[in-house]
Amino acid sequence: MFLALLELRAARGRFLLMGSVVVLVAALIGIVSGFTTGLGDDTISALRRLPAAQLVFSSDARSDQFARSLLDAKTADAWSKDADTDTTPLGVSITRGTTNRGAEVDLAAFGVEPGSFLAPSVTEGDSLAGTADSMVMSAKLADEGVRVGDTLVIDRLGIELRVVGATERSSYGHVPVAYVPLKTWQRIRFSTPGAPASATAAIPGQFSALALRTPPDGASTAALDARYSTTTLTKEKAYEAAPGYTGERVTMNSIQVFLYLIAPLVVGAFFAVWTVQRQPELALLRAMGASRRRLLAHTVLQAALVVVLGTAAGAVLAGAVGLLVGEQVPFSLPAATLAATMCTVAAVGLAGTALTLRRVTRADPLTMLGANR
Repeated sequence: MFLALLELRAARGRFLLMGSVVVLVAALIGIVSGFTTGLGDDTISALRRLPAAQLVFSSDARSDQFARSLLDAKTADAWSKDADTDTTPLGVSITRGTTNRGAEVDLAAFGVEPGSFLAPSVTEGDSLAGTADSMVMSAKLADEGVRVGDTLVIDRLGIELRVVGATERSSYGHVPVAYVPLKTWQRIRFSTPGAPASATAAIPGQFSALALRTPPDGASTAALDARYSTTTLTKEKAYEAAPGYTGERVTMNSIQVFLYLIAPLVVGAFFAVWTVQRQPELALLRAMGASRRRLLAHTVLQAALVVVLGTAAGAVLAGAVGLLVGEQVPFSLPAATLAATMCTVAAVGLAGTALTLRRVTRADPLTMLGANR
């Protein structure tokens, strides 16, 4: 150990350079992990907070179910009766509106039945009322200038919504969520811009999905789906129906995988060159009686110090970036995620040093005893 530390001190310039590379790679992986988690939360946080186990969609909607699926009350009632579980309808659509303060906002309208298990709990103001004009906004809308008590008018439709309360931060498809009564959502979803008020009576009583609080009791989900031409997905599987969620996850995870592959190659290349340059010293140690096991321990210790310390510094840098960007961009890096990511970085970095171990064990003591003469 003393010799390993002595070499680190003697060649501190090289090891600092290598350590800096490890810091940057670890920080980059941590930052990418933060953006992966943040983008996921910004896409599906509203779905993740739904107190539902499964969601039932129409079978003709095979992708983007929240935008394409439509169920009617008759199908929902029959499905609920046979499934023998708590159910409630859910409508989801993205729209745009302007408040009486002049704030223009995009919002994901979530239509729920007031008083149902999907009705949001509020952190400010009143709960969702049964009146058609009420709305409970996500805290993210407050960042865009919407306040409790404001009136929001849906663009092109002229539907006025009164903001009665606020709930925790949630979004869908990178758009802040607003909870409205189901009948109001149906007006937003099916109204024709410029149509007279009398056309309201023709709005269909349909919705995007049927939410199940618990899985069906004593009934086969597949049999129910076949009987009523529906598709039942777990809430986690339904995340893929959110716009852009799958593509974003594949892209960000692919970047992470490539960074995990780059890390051991970079570390391995450095220590391979370092081992070649140290061949005379290694041969001298062998000639003096040092065992191969001791040389391996010596090399692994050096690599572990460089990789672990560099990874720890990279974790601090990634965390600092998270604090710097704050809520300006979708970035989320919980301590557990950061720790798991950095442990993986350290593991793959140390795995890269395995490329140099064979050359360490092959150091020939005869080199220092005149074998080259």
